[in-house]
Amino acid sequence: MTYSFIVPVYNRPDEVDELLQSLCTQTLKDFEVIVVEDGSKITCKDVCDKFANILDLHYYYKENSGPGQSRNYGVERAHGEYVIIIDSDAVAPEGFLQAIDDELQRQPSDAWGGPDAAHESFTNVQKAISYAMTSFFTTGGIRGGKKQLDKFYPRSFNLGIRREAYLALGGFSKTRFSKMSLYGEDIDFSIRIYKAGYSCRLFPEAWVWHKRRTDFHKFWRQIYNSGYARINLWRMYPEALKLVHLLPAVFTLGTFALILVALVGVLFNTQACLALTPLLLYTLLIFIDSAIRNRSLYVGFLSIPASFTQLIGYGIGFIESWWTNCVMKKNG
Repeated sequence: MTYSFIVPVYNRPDEVDELLQSLCTQTLKDFEVIVVEDGSKITCKDVCDKFANILDLHYYYKENSGPGQSRNYGVERAHGEYVIIIDSDAVAPEGFLQAIDDELQRQPSDAWGGPDAAHESFTNVQKAISYAMTSFFTTGGIRGGKKQLDKFYPRSFNLGIRREAYLALGGFSKTRFSKMSLYGEDIDFSIRIYKAGYSCRLFPEAWVWHKRRTDFHKFWRQIYNSGYARINLWRMYPEALKLVHLLPAVFTLGTFALILVALVGVLFNTQACLALTPLLLYTLLIFIDSAIRNRSLYVGFLSIPASFTQLIGYGIGFIESWWTNCVMKKNG
C-alpha cells in the first residue's frame, strides 16, 4: 500500500459522500481511505457503507477531540507509505493522486501540499470566498501557488507526508493556538516538518476543489481565529511571523484610518472624503479580477466583501491576540 487518505469528519455526511465519490474516480488505485468520525451526532457510517465494496475503506468512530487528534488517530491505523490528509469539504479531481505520484517520481519529498480551487457547482458565495483565500490581491500568495510571498507551508485540507515522518513528529499538536483549537495546528505541524529537516514543497498540480465556508459569518470566524493563532505561533516559533503576515493588520488599521479621515472631512465640509480613493480603487481591482477569473459579475461583486472580510477579519484577530498576549501579558 503506497497511499492512505485520512479524512476527519464532524457532522458532515453529505460532504463525505461527495469526497468518496471523487476518490472512486482516481486514475491511480493504490490507496486506502480511513474515515475518522470525530464524535459526530450525525454520522457518515451509512455513507461509508455505500462505498465499502468500491474503495479500500476503513471507518472509525471516536469521541470528539478535534480534527488534529482525529488525523493522528487515523494515521496510527494507516498502512500506506505516505498519508494524505484531506478535509471532508474537499473534492479530488480524477488526476489528483496521479499528480502526487508523478511529483514524487520526478523529485522525492518527505512532505508536500497542494493548492485549491472553486468548482463550477460551488455557490457564488463559496466562489467569492475561494477567490479571497487564493488571490494575490489579498494574501493568497502565501497560501499556496506557483508564485508565493513566503516559504510554502502545507495546509491540512491538502497535505501529504511519509507516514514514518508523521509518526516521528508526533502528528498534530494538542496545543491550543487560537480561541478555537483547530486553527493554527496545521501551521505548527508544517513548521515542525521543516525544523526536523524533512523536505517539503508545493505540488502545484495536486490541487483539490475546496468548499471552505458557506457564508460570510462563518468565514469571518475562521479567518479571525487564523489571525489570532498567528501570534501564538510566533511566540513558539519566531520564524512563524514574517512581514507578509503583518499586511492584514496594516490593511485593517489603514482602512479604519481612511474611513475616519473621510468622516471627519464630511463634518467640516472639506474634500477629505477623497481619502477613500485608495479603498475604492482596491475595491474596483478586486471586482474586475474576480469577475474575469470566475466569469461572473455577481461573483466579482461578492468577492469585494469576501476580500475585506479575509483581510480585516485576520487583521483584527492578529491585533487582538498581540494586545492580549504581548501587551497585557495574558495567555489566550
